[in-house]
Amino acid sequence: MDYKKYVDKKSPKPNYIKNYTLAFLVGGLICTIGQLILNMFINFGLDKQTASTATSMSLIFLGAFLTGLGVYDIIGKYGGAGSSIPITGFSNSVVSPAMEFKREGYVLGVGGKMFTIAGPVLVYGISSSVIVGIIYYFIGR
Repeated sequence: MDYKKYVDKKSPKPNYIKNYTLAFLVGGLICTIGQLILNMFINFGLDKQTASTATSMSLIFLGAFLTGLGVYDIIGKYGGAGSSIPITGFSNSVVSPAMEFKREGYVLGVGGKMFTIAGPVLVYGISSSVIVGIIYYFIGR
């Protein structure tokens, strides 16, 4: 018990208000950029469904591109969950391990490590959607 008290005393105390505010601002900024991209695609004449798909693809590209430049890590350092929850955070979680293990080769390094973090998300997301779809098929009729 003495050690736990010692560690608690020496551990830095997080500034929750600052962290929540930065996460809110960064996440809000990412969503605002997404809305601007969506409006731009709609103004170019795309229907709402196609514009939404193009917006998602653009945000994924921007997240991956900024990760490649090392900028998204800086955004994540300050934005915390505000940068990891939007779709750009998902693309960051795919690209980061791929870049880290590039030296091990394209197949075993990039290909093998690319879905280290995102793999379980994809597996459980797809599996749960299939299960919900089957349940809806039989019960939702």
